[in-house]
Amino acid sequence: MKKSSYNSYRLFFKAFSNQTRFGIIHLLREGPKNVTEISRELGFEQSRVSHNLKCLENCGFVNSTWNGKHKIYSLDEEHIVPILCEIERHIEKYSKRLKCCGVLQE
Repeated sequence: MKKSSYNSYRLFFKAFSNQTRFGIIHLLREGPKNVTEISRELGFEQSRVSHNLKCLENCGFVNSTWNGKHKIYSLDEEHIVPILCEIERHIEKYSKRLKCCGVLQE
């Protein structure tokens, strides 16, 4: 594997591994929301949510549209939602193995 490929994979999964970004992604599975709604539901400061939404948008995980004064965020339905579905199927199938993996538990 080329180093550039590894770095792309690493950055992709780094977006998921951050607690704030994971919470945003998980919450947006329920449907589009603005930053105020996301902040309130996750219990995070609005600046923290905005910062992480910017990252997710720049990386192509979420899309945004304007509704009046509010920017509405939603998951990328074409690419990210199918990936999340596959991850969930994998976790469901291999949850015991994931929990027992000594390497991951370190």
